[in-house]
Amino acid sequence: MRTLRFLLEKEFRQIFRNPAILRVIFVVPILQLLLLPWAADYEVRNIKLAVIDHDHSSYTRQMISKITSSGYFLLDQYTNSYKEALVDIEKNRADIILEIPAHFEKDLTRENEAIVLLSIDAINGVKAGLGASYLQSIIHDFNNEVRSKWIQLPRFNPEVNIDIRPSNWYNPLMNYKFFMVPGILVMLVTIVGSFLTCLNIVKEKEVGTIEQINVTPIKKYHFILGKLIPFWFLGIIILSIGLFIAWLLYSIVPVGSLFTIYVFAAVYLLAVLGFGLLISSFASSQQQAMLITFFLFMVFILLGGLYTPIESMPIWAQWFTRFNPVTYFIEVMRLVVLKGSDLSDITRHIITVFGFAIVLNTWAIISYRKRSS
Repeated sequence: MRTLRFLLEKEFRQIFRNPAILRVIFVVPILQLLLLPWAADYEVRNIKLAVIDHDHSSYTRQMISKITSSGYFLLDQYTNSYKEALVDIEKNRADIILEIPAHFEKDLTRENEAIVLLSIDAINGVKAGLGASYLQSIIHDFNNEVRSKWIQLPRFNPEVNIDIRPSNWYNPLMNYKFFMVPGILVMLVTIVGSFLTCLNIVKEKEVGTIEQINVTPIKKYHFILGKLIPFWFLGIIILSIGLFIAWLLYSIVPVGSLFTIYVFAAVYLLAVLGFGLLISSFASSQQQAMLITFFLFMVFILLGGLYTPIESMPIWAQWFTRFNPVTYFIEVMRLVVLKGSDLSDITRHIITVFGFAIVLNTWAIISYRKRSS
């Protein structure tokens, strides 16, 4: 323990003497939590709409008013020419064209149906899909309002009606920040656990101090623990700072216990620290370690369920997520923060991630011995 204490003292001094590491540890998490939750918005607003109205009836005016008052659409052009509206699409001044045919009101009231045309700029597939979905939903609501006004008894019996009242559990207001911030916290902890650990050990190789350590009586496990424990503590500190900022800026208070979050984070950090140690055993320079870590980190984040649901991924990608530790931590953070899950609910996650920690650290230690022998 005396040897380990000296190594830990040396590592902490080395970390806090490096301004770059301090910026990554304390400045980067604050900036990311300030910016990313506002940028990573699942809603699409300010969709530019061009309307071609061939009917000019009271119903078309009511429908257009309902669309523009929804808060999602901006009326860019109101015209009678499809060619003029298409020019706006081509010059990126409009995103969607809504063409209302002549006799729209007449067809709706007499024929019980009317057809409108939507032409959508699909260069941005996400914006196009959501914009079309929003517009179809608004038009559908308008259609129901119109029909409820002019359909009379006995054709329409108001007593026979389906009343749908949705209830959103765990995130009643559907606030996307409550969904995104826990995932961003996982990303920050992962950066500290894998990226900084890897660079710290590879730097020892570059300056040659690791060879000096290898010829000393220091045991292998002393060296490994001396490298991992400081970043384990720093990971816990980053998580604490992130939870404080989430409470202060976004009023996010975990429904579940903080103890549950910290227990899982402690196990998760063992896994990602082993991952960083494994990369450092194969990398010969900091540049090489950064490139490898960046590539794998992007894969883990994009296939971890942070931005896209795992259920919507291809089957092969869903299988890959089972071997991705980031997936489990993101799921646990959302379960505890939003749903209030406890340790009994995340037992499977803890066992799985602990298995990752054993495999990655063992593999890293074996690889390091081969390299140093």
